[in-house]
Amino acid sequence: MSEDKDSTECPGEDAFGFGDDLELNQFDGLPFSTRYYTLLKQRKTLPVWKARCEFEDALLNNQLIIVSGSAKTGRSTQIPQWCAEFCLSAQYQHGMVVCTQTSRQQAVHLALRVADEMDVNIGHEVGYTIPLETCCSSDTVLRYCTDDMLLREMMSDPFLEHYGAIIIDQAHQRTVSTDTLLGLLKDILLQRPELRVVVLAVPPVTHKLRSHYGGVPLVSLEAPCPAEVVYSNGGHKDYFYSALRLVLEIHRTKEEGDIAVFLASAKEVDCALSILQRESTRLGADLGPMVPVVPCPAPAGLSSVLPEEPGRRRSRKVFLLTPQGEDAWWSAESINFVIDTGVQKKMVYNPRIRASSEVLQPISRCQADLRQQVSGPTGKCFRLYPEERQLSDQSFPRILESSITPTVLFLKRMEIAGLGQCDFIDRPDPEGLMQALEELDYLAALDDDGNLSEIGIIISELPLDPQMAKALLASCEFDCVSEMLTIAAMLSAPTCFLEPPAGMIHEAAQCHRKFQHREGDHFTLINIYSAFKEIQSERYFSVEKWCRDYFLDHSALMMADAIRSELTDTMSRIELPVSEPAFGTRTNTQNLKRALLAGFFMQIAQDVDGSGNYFILTHKHVAQLHPSSSYGLNSHKLGLPEWVVFHEYTLSDNNCIKTASEISPQVFIEMAPQYFFYNLPPSDSKEVLQSIMDPEGSSSAGDENQNAPTISESDCAGAANSDRCAIQ
Repeated sequence: MSEDKDSTECPGEDAFGFGDDLELNQFDGLPFSTRYYTLLKQRKTLPVWKARCEFEDALLNNQLIIVSGSAKTGRSTQIPQWCAEFCLSAQYQHGMVVCTQTSRQQAVHLALRVADEMDVNIGHEVGYTIPLETCCSSDTVLRYCTDDMLLREMMSDPFLEHYGAIIIDQAHQRTVSTDTLLGLLKDILLQRPELRVVVLAVPPVTHKLRSHYGGVPLVSLEAPCPAEVVYSNGGHKDYFYSALRLVLEIHRTKEEGDIAVFLASAKEVDCALSILQRESTRLGADLGPMVPVVPCPAPAGLSSVLPEEPGRRRSRKVFLLTPQGEDAWWSAESINFVIDTGVQKKMVYNPRIRASSEVLQPISRCQADLRQQVSGPTGKCFRLYPEERQLSDQSFPRILESSITPTVLFLKRMEIAGLGQCDFIDRPDPEGLMQALEELDYLAALDDDGNLSEIGIIISELPLDPQMAKALLASCEFDCVSEMLTIAAMLSAPTCFLEPPAGMIHEAAQCHRKFQHREGDHFTLINIYSAFKEIQSERYFSVEKWCRDYFLDHSALMMADAIRSELTDTMSRIELPVSEPAFGTRTNTQNLKRALLAGFFMQIAQDVDGSGNYFILTHKHVAQLHPSSSYGLNSHKLGLPEWVVFHEYTLSDNNCIKTASEISPQVFIEMAPQYFFYNLPPSDSKEVLQSIMDPEGSSSAGDENQNAPTISESDCAGAANSDRCAIQ
């Protein structure tokens, strides 16, 4: 990579061959509209335009550039357009432009805005790709997409040869996908000297990125004037209600401007919406209407409310935001007040127990600065914490707090494609890495040399968690693909169960009980999806009303339907068979449990005392069934199963296992790899399974096996049950 050229000349018009006053649009050849010139005038007032010459000069002479600036500088809309002009100047010989975002809503909104500014049609010259939706064509020269979608695109285009310029936006968010992209692009740049990569972030992350990439050019954008900051001496415990009280106090002052409130989690947003909606009806008419709003992305079951009735006094909107909304593009000029609670709730993964727990922690200094910039220079930012509180400089990388099994699977796939090691900015924890490799080995996704096996290659093609992908693959052998597709889709979408209002909990439970299946929660999900599709096919029924009546989330079910269609298309593309539905038959029930165990044999628990205390075999923790489980609601009729396979174990919901279905220990022994079984920690439950597998074996042999080192699958092939899953 060459060093930044010392030049004060702007190469925009001379080097790229374009000026601002052309009558014809260089991207579609049509005359510019009047709106184009109106928007162009607005664009030139953005802080990023002051650095246009510097940026275009750096782009011309360097492979990688880091741009430092906040969202309100215009970086996310203008820089992609300048990169598109750069690629067009080369007649797209090296490819088009792609710009990543960390949220799907932001990718869509930015694409719409930029298409408007470029005076082209969305879906043609400018498009977007997000999970379950693509709006692009062969004419697309600038595409916005989520960071995870660009990673999936690398499955078929490992060196991203379709692109001449790649823009990684919001790098300071440090998502797993963004960090993985940043690590892989370092190797891709060596293979493709014509490629340009632009990384957009805020300080101090930009300084760390520059150090990681070896002193590449840094273009710093002028920061907008920050709002006035008012600190509070409140503590962690009362931040939520302090924020809501402050909202009402601001509204009573009758000062102009909308309010943005940064809460710790989506659940708090849900609760705040309910409270503020109730309080807004009690306000005096002289204060004017106050409308709480949940901008996208909203928690499941919530809808953004943006009523503006003609002739009425303008509503004061109260935007309720999660930590993911710090630098959202929609930060409108109307926002005059920001309330920063200073905390966030994050799910942190523990590889030792394969479970996540919700942790309340302070935000970083970087996040606090972004929140301050949401309002304009005349606004106020209320920080509900003391000024002397010590905040870390930047956000903690998600790759150090998440399960990295899907990431390791993807990187193994990239090794096959010829990409070298991923040079992470912050390397994953060795314990988490070892757990990921162990899990992939148990799933038969790795061969004896630690490379991706044929099964691993197929699993990597499915846009699912590796365990669910393995279960779906196994369902091909057991002729229950249709049912497993439904389970996979329902568990990949947000929960379909709506939280009922206070006073209607019993009524909601009664409604949900109508869908419950005696075999377990996985089967209950199939019942719900089937009922949803049946109502959807009826001409005289409102699906939305039916969902409300049964306390089900319509948007979650629609997403599950879309995920199921995508999975079906993927299976057809990789030529996997899709069996006919046979739900309800005894054979189908047994086969469905076998397929589930093929992927989730690591998530088995036994009720040790008959009262619902489930002992998890892999790490010897005890948990209870989630209150929404079929068994919990119908325990007086069905009784509690002794052995269950479950989808998720979380410490956040009162130490519960979620989505559990009854299994027999015999089927577990049949489906689980024996080298996994022998590496289970010693326990009474393991001894029960050992006695079933070898009823006449001596106890000494059992003890010897329990203390044995890791056993390879080939070593156990002779002892395997003749009916075990051949897919393993």
